[in-house]
Amino acid sequence: MIRIPCPFCGPRDHSEFTYGGDGSIEYPALDAPMEAWQDAVFLRDNICGVQLETWQHVHGCRMWLLVERDTLTHEIHSVRPAHPGLAAMFETDQEAGE
Repeated sequence: MIRIPCPFCGPRDHSEFTYGGDGSIEYPALDAPMEAWQDAVFLRDNICGVQLETWQHVHGCRMWLLVERDTLTHEIHSVRPAHPGLAAMFETDQEAGE
């Protein structure tokens, strides 16, 4: 079982989340050629080790998260909000608490 530490709700079982896919993909501009979109959507590396993934906490706060997870051990290395503004807010809060 995977336990994901949601920054909003605390540690939760992975069954509360929906896997969203590779979190490291940079999508092309909307007017990019079809080939660029095809590569971005369909071509994926099958990473053996730590990768960045998107997960949505559907049975909780409903927020999208970026989860750094080891695909071999399922160890969670980091979790942060996928929205850059919320992620920056959490970084500021952590710095203020130190």
